[in-house]
Amino acid sequence: MLELKVSFKSSIYIRGLAGGKEMKIGELASRSGLNASAIRYYETRGLLRAPHRAGGQRRYSADALDRVLLICFASEMGFTLSEIEVFLNGLQDDAPVGPRWEKLAHRKILEVDQSIRRSRRLKSLLEHLLHCRCVSLRVCVQRLRISTNMRLIERRAASVGGL
Repeated sequence: MLELKVSFKSSIYIRGLAGGKEMKIGELASRSGLNASAIRYYETRGLLRAPHRAGGQRRYSADALDRVLLICFASEMGFTLSEIEVFLNGLQDDAPVGPRWEKLAHRKILEVDQSIRRSRRLKSLLEHLLHCRCVSLRVCVQRLRISTNMRLIERRAASVGGL
């Protein structure tokens, strides 16, 4: 059995191969690339289970790192914290995650498709604007009124009391 204790602020404790590993918040933050305040925020939101404490300090299991890395990955992929919370709510560490991913993925695919369409329209507009030779903003806006997109924007603004 291997027992190692390091006395740095973000120390880790290894209690042997079968005993598992605990991390202080600084170690978890460092290994996940986050600030400790983000870890505490995830606890507050319920995304991360509150760890047990030893001497008033949080002690996280290795499972906490998996959850934090999943939260980071899902955030980078465009999932909101609320969506991640729905995904993780009640999820046991040894439970199959496939059905949860599938449900969340179907909804997110629709959002991504809408975003792709919006991005393509924006790219097209920007490519046209690269060749803009309008002499004034008024002329430019008048020319854009020919566009279906501009008419949709004007209708939305008028219904909200904008233009």
